[in-house]
Amino acid sequence: MAFKEEAAVSGVPSDLPTVFDRILNKEIPSEVVYEDEKVLAFRDIAPQAPTHILIIPKVKDGLTGLFKAEERHCEILGHLLYAAKLVAEMEGLKDGFRIVINDDPAPQGCESCHLCVFTFAF
Repeated sequence: MAFKEEAAVSGVPSDLPTVFDRILNKEIPSEVVYEDEKVLAFRDIAPQAPTHILIIPKVKDGLTGLFKAEERHCEILGHLLYAAKLVAEMEGLKDGFRIVINDDPAPQGCESCHLCVFTFAF
């Protein structure tokens, strides 16, 4: 099994850059809908809903999933949810929206190892 696959299976993040790291570093293009000093929000390339936006922290600080959260992560966790509210306003989602945070090592085949808040509107 390859190193990255072993890391995904074991839940231990690899030292290799994740897809989200590469998006943050502008190595992979994305359609950014919101950005501030702490988070980046961009449209999913394979949307599961008419509005499907990913919001990620710019600094992982060991927060590769919600189960890894520690007290020091409270501020960024709150900021991710606040950013979701701002994105929902910008997208005109007045009838409501759904927030999802996957917390498995490789959600839906994703090799991200990076906490991500999904904002959906159907």
